Amino acid sequence: MQRIDFLKLSSLGFLGFCSCGVSHSMSTEKRLAIQLYTIRNAISENPEKALERIAELGFKDLEIYGYNGNFFGKNKKEFQTILKNTGLKVISSHHQTGVIHKESGTLLHNLEKTAEDLNFIGAKYLVCAYLLPEERTMENYKKLPGLLNTSGDLTARSGIQLAYHNHDFEFEKLNEEELIYDFILKNTSPDLVKMELDLYWITRAGLNPVDYFESYPGRFPLWHIKDMNKDTDFTEVGNGIIDFKNIFKARKKAGLAYWFLEQDSSDKDIFESIVISKQYIENNPYFFK
Repeated sequence: MQRIDFLKLSSLGFLGFCSCGVSHSMSTEKRLAIQLYTIRNAISENPEKALERIAELGFKDLEIYGYNGNFFGKNKKEFQTILKNTGLKVISSHHQTGVIHKESGTLLHNLEKTAEDLNFIGAKYLVCAYLLPEERTMENYKKLPGLLNTSGDLTARSGIQLAYHNHDFEFEKLNEEELIYDFILKNTSPDLVKMELDLYWITRAGLNPVDYFESYPGRFPLWHIKDMNKDTDFTEVGNGIIDFKNIFKARKKAGLAYWFLEQDSSDKDIFESIVISKQYIENNPYFFK
């Protein structure tokens, strides 16, 4: 760790780190995970240094994004070496459908190789992360469950579970009787297609995550943990209005296996925000029980 980074962390109360950068307060069961989109600017500048910094902060597990045949400009063997050197493990990876941008690494283009490469680096999940605005048509919504089922069947052959990640537009009405999100859930295989529930976006849409856990038990093995302030802006975990404690009480009903800290934007240096969220998480044991 560079001196300037050490001083910055020290000023935020992280003098408890050992020389390898792992907090003594963390047990093997308390593995912190982060979606790397949170630090996308640092990743674009130097992915290896960015991952080293994440490891120094005590994170062990990752959700990545942007695979296009390579991982942040590295082939799978090079990226695997970076993971080994930093002690980080990839749990999940975000991907687009490929309906608009017909690129490698999307569900519609070279998905078999994508799943094989994810398996190579030890990942467990491939997540359909986002529908571009141009994709949000009635025709595409009706086709989406079929695409997810087909994709989930293909990725499963490489030992990779498919999942779908929400924003808030999925909680708009598909028709007079049904929300888009409900349509996806009802028309996809519970085995082939799991859900990655973003707690910020479902809260912003005015719905209760626990209601979905009750209606679709076991479908939500992945969560995004991020908070929302009273103005519906992104904020550090613990600085907003989301009731994480009651949501985490339903973790077994949801089928939760992994959750990832994420913050899309910040009014601070993003690493400062990460530290604030990390402190709150470590001080509240319900995140790990």
